[in-house]
Amino acid sequence: MKFFVDTAEIEPIRELAATGLLDGVTTNPSLIAKSGRDFMEVTREICGIVDGPVSAEVVALDHATMMKEAEVLRKIADNVCIKVPLTVDGLKTCKALSSEGTMVNVTLCFSANQALLAAKAGATFISPFVGRHDDNGFDGMDLIEDIRLIYDNYNFATEILVASVRHTTHVLQAAKIGADVMTAPPKVIHDLFKHVLTDKGIEGFMADWAKTGQSIL
Repeated sequence: MKFFVDTAEIEPIRELAATGLLDGVTTNPSLIAKSGRDFMEVTREICGIVDGPVSAEVVALDHATMMKEAEVLRKIADNVCIKVPLTVDGLKTCKALSSEGTMVNVTLCFSANQALLAAKAGATFISPFVGRHDDNGFDGMDLIEDIRLIYDNYNFATEILVASVRHTTHVLQAAKIGADVMTAPPKVIHDLFKHVLTDKGIEGFMADWAKTGQSIL
């Protein structure tokens, strides 16, 4: 499963990229606003840090303007992935862009039927929002299971990008189901490294090593 980080903050992206475990970045208008930076500038900087896809979202709601915005965004770098909403105009834009060989991430997916439409439109990624699904009384992972089944039934190439990830259990469940990608805030990714027994084990090893009075260097 590929790991994307969901942020527009540069330092967390640099830190995670340095681990060698980061496969891409997702952003959205809310994250750009939170960063307080210029959209084009921060997207260009992120694209220079990671080699994988960097999702940059259009903000227009009609197909014609989405295409104009996409033309500007995809000139930023070769690894820009155009992010469009799951609407009729969004999927028209997805079909047009994917037909030209441009990566497209279809976002704000909340049903398997929507995911089916996105795959038929040639989406590179579909982004079902599991956390928001949970917030509204549904099981977000049931949605991932349904999409996985449908995509496998028809051998769709669209990758399932699990979004709105709130905690490490979401990551585990997504991996068990067979999602292709997950995107999470930096904190959730850092939490994957943590376990109390790992910490205790290191503490014990270091205490015993100190008793030997030895040094490797």
